[in-house]
Amino acid sequence: MEDFLFSEFNMVSPTAWKQKIQVDLKGEDYNNSLLWKSREGISVKPFYTKEDRHNKNILFPLEGYKICQSIYVDNVFIANKIALDSLDRGATTIQFTAKSIFDYKKLLDKIDLKKFPLYFKLEFLDVNFISRLNEYCKEGLIYYQLDIIGNLAKTGNWFSNLRSDIGETKKLVSIADHPVCVDASLYQNAGATIIQELAYALAHTNEYIEIFGKSVASRIHYTFSVGSNYFFEIAKLRAFRLLIETLFQEYKISDKRIHIFTKPSLRNKTIYDYNVNMLRTTSECMSAILGGSDVVSNVCYDSIYHKSNEFGERIARNQLLLLQKEAYLSEAQKFANGSYYIENIEKQFAEKSLTIFKQIEKNEGFLKQLKNGTIQKKITESAQKQQNQFDKNQLILVGSNKLSNKNDKMKGELELYPFLKNNNTKTLISPILQRRLSEEYEKERLKKEV
Repeated sequence: MEDFLFSEFNMVSPTAWKQKIQVDLKGEDYNNSLLWKSREGISVKPFYTKEDRHNKNILFPLEGYKICQSIYVDNVFIANKIALDSLDRGATTIQFTAKSIFDYKKLLDKIDLKKFPLYFKLEFLDVNFISRLNEYCKEGLIYYQLDIIGNLAKTGNWFSNLRSDIGETKKLVSIADHPVCVDASLYQNAGATIIQELAYALAHTNEYIEIFGKSVASRIHYTFSVGSNYFFEIAKLRAFRLLIETLFQEYKISDKRIHIFTKPSLRNKTIYDYNVNMLRTTSECMSAILGGSDVVSNVCYDSIYHKSNEFGERIARNQLLLLQKEAYLSEAQKFANGSYYIENIEKQFAEKSLTIFKQIEKNEGFLKQLKNGTIQKKITESAQKQQNQFDKNQLILVGSNKLSNKNDKMKGELELYPFLKNNNTKTLISPILQRRLSEEYEKERLKKEV
C-alpha cells in the first residue's frame, strides 16, 4: 500500500527543499529570515525531514501514565479522606507531602496498598520512621521522594549535615526499593533553561551514583516540572531518557529504564485571570504525557493563592481524566516517535546538556559546583533574562502583561501568600530560589486595587 501511494512521487532531498525556499525568498538570507534560536540556543528550522531524526530507541514506560493526586499531610484524618475520595474518583496513585512524622496507619487506612502505588515527599529525614513506614507498606509499591542534594540546593542547608544525611540515606538505600529522588523541578521553577535543567538533573544523578554506588542507579526516580513550550517540553522528557541511558552505559548498568514523575510548572502561573492557569496546565499535562511520564500530577488552577479545596482538586484531576479517557492518551508514551521536529529538538537538547554535564564533572562535580555557587549563578542569569523578556512584553502571560482584565480584583482572595518569602535563616550555600514570572507585576497591581 505504501509503495502504491508514494511510488509516483519523486524523492526530494533536504538540499533541494532549501534551494527552493531560497529562491522563493527572493534574495533574503535563509538563515536570517527563517531560522530562529530559542533561549536554550536550540536552532529551529522552517522544515524537517527524516534526516533530522536521531533514530534511537528510547526506553519509555511499559504502560501508560498514572494520574496522581498530591495531598499535603497536616491532619492525617483529612488527608486520608481526600486520598480515598480521589482514588474513588479516578486517581490511580497518591503523593503525600509531609514536613514531619505522621501516623501512617491512620493516613493509609482503607487504602489498597497492593493496587495503588504511593509517593511520599518527605521534607525531613528520619530513617527510623521511614523504616517503620516501609515495613507497614511492604506489600505495596512505594517511592520515597527524598533528595538530600535537592534539599541542600533548595534550602541552602542539609537536613542535618553532610555526613549524617549521607549516612541516613545509605540506610534507606539498604531497606527501600525506591529510596532516592532527583528533584529536577527545582531548576525549572527557578528559571533554568531546558538545557541547564537536563544537565543539572544528569549531574545530580551522577553525584548519587558516586556516593551510593551504581547499584542505586536504577532505583533513583525523577521529578520534573513542565512549562508552556509544548513541543520543547515533550522533547525535554524524551531527551532525558536518552541522557540517562548514555550515563548508565558508562557505568555498565544494565537496567536503563527510569521512572519520571511530572507536574506542571508554577513559574508561569498567575493570580490575575487565574482561569487561564487551567489552559496552561492542560497544555503542560499533555506535554508530560506525550513526553513519556510514568506519573502526572496536575496543579490546581488556584493553588498559588488558595488553600487546598475540593473544587480545585477535582478540576485538576478531571483535566487528566479527560486527556486519558476522552482524548485517548491512556497509552501515549510513544506518540512522538517519528516526529522529525521533536526528535531533532531532543537530539540538540541531549548534545548541548551533555556538554554542560561534562564541564560540571571536569570541575569536580555537581555538589562542588553547588557549594561554590556556580549552579546558582547560571540559573539566576537565565531567570533574569526570562524576567526581562516578561517585563518588556516579549514573553507573554495572557491575563497579566497581555489582555489583562482591569476590573479583576484579587486582594480579598489571597488565602495564601503567593510571592517569594524572605528567609533570614543562616545557610551553608546560597539556595536556588523558585519565583514566578509575574510576581512583581502582581505586587504592583495589588497595591493599586481600591
